[in-house]
Amino acid sequence: MTRPDGVPAPSPSGAQGAEEVPGLPREPFTRWAADAVPGLGPDWTAEVVSGGLSNLTYRVASPTATVIVRRPPLGRLLPSAHDMGRESRVLSALWPTSVPVPEVLAATTDADVVGAPFYVMALVEGTVYRDPAQTTDLTAAQRDQLSDSLVEVLAAIHAVDLDTTGLRDFGRPDGYLERQIRRWSGQWEASRTRDLPAMDDLIRALDAQRPLGGEVTLVHGDYRLDNTLVAEEGGRPTVAAVVDWELSTLGDPLADLATWLTYYSGPGEDGSAVPVAAGLTAHEGFPTTDEIAHRYAAATGRDVSGLDYYRAFTDFRLAVILEGVHARYLAGRSMGEGYDRVGTSVPLLVERALQRL
Repeated sequence: MTRPDGVPAPSPSGAQGAEEVPGLPREPFTRWAADAVPGLGPDWTAEVVSGGLSNLTYRVASPTATVIVRRPPLGRLLPSAHDMGRESRVLSALWPTSVPVPEVLAATTDADVVGAPFYVMALVEGTVYRDPAQTTDLTAAQRDQLSDSLVEVLAAIHAVDLDTTGLRDFGRPDGYLERQIRRWSGQWEASRTRDLPAMDDLIRALDAQRPLGGEVTLVHGDYRLDNTLVAEEGGRPTVAAVVDWELSTLGDPLADLATWLTYYSGPGEDGSAVPVAAGLTAHEGFPTTDEIAHRYAAATGRDVSGLDYYRAFTDFRLAVILEGVHARYLAGRSMGEGYDRVGTSVPLLVERALQRL
């Protein structure tokens, strides 16, 4: 049996089966799954799938089935964050479309089961690229093909018919950037662990230079290579599923493109301010950030000449998110590795955003 990231999974049998996994208590989850996910059975093991620094994702395996469970992080949560209902709704809406997503098998808002609302997805076979050593194994041509697939899928997300999918009310149709700046400024005040005067300067600059109007589409909100599962089709690496829809809403598609570029660094480009998936796309064959933007423009017909503002905005948003992650780490509420390095990225992202403006 193999995990989505290609690493052999532990056997679902043996003493491990009785172990408690934080955030997924065995007895109440087993009782709930008996009706909601009947193919799983009681003899399951769970492991936290590493990668994201926010919501928790578990691979739950039994002798009869393997599923993916997604729930909010442990500890105090920021208002309006980690909404499992929105995640499961958008995945269910996109399942019949050309946007590749996992199938939602069950969901509940009953916090008594595991301590928070959660949902269960079908397992999608594929590789999650999180480490630069993984993309080293690809040829230069495959890296270029994978980049094209990522552009095509992002374009498909932004072309989703909101009426057909029932997502017309998934967010407000106007004032996206104004609301986002206000929301993330509030999140900063709720999660900050230090004084950072440059953040105040950045918030004022983003508000003053904010573009008016803008197109409204479905946006993923956290689109990047390590939020996808990749499979081979005819020797070409192709996006098999887009995951981690926690920040999805209706908004400006250029902000979604900028989010991807915030995490992305092509060959010779400095991505050191971002601790997530650092160096993943720095190998020969991956396009530069400018080339990604031009490919997206060619695929969608959109004007990307004002992208610097959106890249400053997404640096700001990521800085706020990472401050929240850092706060949970300081409180001892993090699971996994890499959390100790997150806090130093926040001022770097703020300075980078100010430079973009």
